[in-house]
Amino acid sequence: MLKIKATNEKLLAPLQQVTGIVERRHTLPILSNVLISADGGNVDFLATDLEVQITARAALEGGAEGSVTVAARKLHDILRSLPGDSEVTLEAKENRMTVRAGKSRFNLQTLAAADFPKMVEAKDASRTLTLSQKSLRQALGLVQFAMAVQDIRYYLNGVLFSVEKDTLRVVATDGHRLSFASQALGSDHGSVEAILPRKTVIELIKLLADTEDPVSMSIGSNQVRFSFSGIEIVSKIVEGKFPDYQKVIPVTHKNRVSLDRAALAQSLNRAAILSNEKIRGVRLVFTKNALSIKCTNNEQEEAEEGLAIDYDGDPLDIGFNISYLLDVLNHVDAESLTVTMGDSNSSALIQVPGRDDFKYVVMPMRI
Repeated sequence: MLKIKATNEKLLAPLQQVTGIVERRHTLPILSNVLISADGGNVDFLATDLEVQITARAALEGGAEGSVTVAARKLHDILRSLPGDSEVTLEAKENRMTVRAGKSRFNLQTLAAADFPKMVEAKDASRTLTLSQKSLRQALGLVQFAMAVQDIRYYLNGVLFSVEKDTLRVVATDGHRLSFASQALGSDHGSVEAILPRKTVIELIKLLADTEDPVSMSIGSNQVRFSFSGIEIVSKIVEGKFPDYQKVIPVTHKNRVSLDRAALAQSLNRAAILSNEKIRGVRLVFTKNALSIKCTNNEQEEAEEGLAIDYDGDPLDIGFNISYLLDVLNHVDAESLTVTMGDSNSSALIQVPGRDDFKYVVMPMRI
């Protein structure tokens, strides 16, 4: 037996925060449900896919006791369709939940809370660190686009968290490009590493606020826990050895150029219209104070864009996947970017001028 009364917006907000990890179809039907637990003046919404678990809390004006599980997306869609200021009652009896708001009434099937497979939370956190939600969100935003998607090298399907004394480094790579960002922690936290799964990273970016409010991160042997703003995320750590990213970042390249980010992105987007849909190749031809951007496709169609630049390095004709270039241009908030290159067979290093907390390495391709 569970009965909760609250405004719709108070219930919908925490439910939205947890439903992102819920699959519509699951081999274990109860994993499509959300666990709703009321304890006095609070109600917790909990969802899991057994790799990641998210809990979000809302305060209740009236007391309530009990717990039940119900289809997460159905309840979410019902609450989302109701006016935000409407008074909502959730009442669970036996194997049914009734949702009432004004003259609207919905009956949903429930499953027992005791059968819900919550993740067993580890108690061996070796490091706990705190930073602002804005800092962590920005760092993850600068690397998440370089994560692999369903790569057989499972340790690439996520982001490396590496704590070294007073610095947090986050790194992602799919084997063709690598993105690195760092944040100062303010105090010495020793040395620890963990690879977070792709889904955990995506949910963190969605749920973290762009504020200075704190987020606490606890790292154990096989689990990481994040706590912030009434939300708790518990995630398994991906097993495996992350590549030595420091060896990938070039340090001896001598051809350097500063490019206007917006102008380069506009030129690449126009050229991409006629790029090969499969390989997405683009040629960047550097000559003295000029950059020519060239794309062709299987129909022998061509696109060429020209940019006047300040460049006095070696003449260079180098190919890249145009999507890899646009990814970094669309995720970095800076007026200009510095590109450092070797020759046409060497990777390129992209940075923000005057900053050492972000590096993006992209491998060349033959076109």
